[in-house]
Amino acid sequence: MRPVLSLLQFTTVLPLGKPINFDYFACHSWLYPVAGYVIAFLVALPVYFITDRTLAAAIAVAGVIVISGAHHFDGLLDFGDGLMAHGDHERRTRALTDKYVGAGGIAAGLVITLLLFAGLQGSVSIISALFIGEVCAKFSMAFLTAYGTPFKEGMHSYLHQFARPYFPFLSLFLCLPLVFLPVTPFQLVTAGIVMILCPTILLVVSDKLFGGLNGDVVGAANEITRALVIVALALA
Repeated sequence: MRPVLSLLQFTTVLPLGKPINFDYFACHSWLYPVAGYVIAFLVALPVYFITDRTLAAAIAVAGVIVISGAHHFDGLLDFGDGLMAHGDHERRTRALTDKYVGAGGIAAGLVITLLLFAGLQGSVSIISALFIGEVCAKFSMAFLTAYGTPFKEGMHSYLHQFARPYFPFLSLFLCLPLVFLPVTPFQLVTAGIVMILCPTILLVVSDKLFGGLNGDVVGAANEITRALVIVALALA
């Protein structure tokens, strides 16, 4: 259980006692989807009892951000700044990694949050959408942790050195229980396609714009993948 506890201490603000050695998770980063199930379950508990769909969707959005400590949301804001910056790799990475949030970051946060809210509200089952979106989002992080070349020292570079090329396949296996949710096979296939396309596109874009990845890009992948998977489920 130590790798799982270390994972949850990294991805959530849950009070889980004495900090576990981070290396336990670093050597098992394919476990990311487990955090998706835990976060989705905790958010689904209050959402289940809310009959108003608009309010339920809003509570769900707030829940996933609060339980994760806005850790990955912060990465989304930084990624937005880097994405909207003009210039070479150096200028873009400076915008990505500085401590300030600019217009690009605010725009990215607003757009992804609005898409997430609209997707949840438009879903047949908000609970099912929560589980699928959150688990797929964590797969996206496992994918980039394994395949994303770091452009600087930091959290991503540390996790990347322990990751192995087969880790995302183990993460994919952890996503299989999603087939038991009350959604159509077409919706699941659509979610799976988006789940793989999102980190793949982010990998290509980040390599081109920044010369690699850092923890902010991986965190942004969590937020972007979750929102787009849930929007895809609503559309499907």
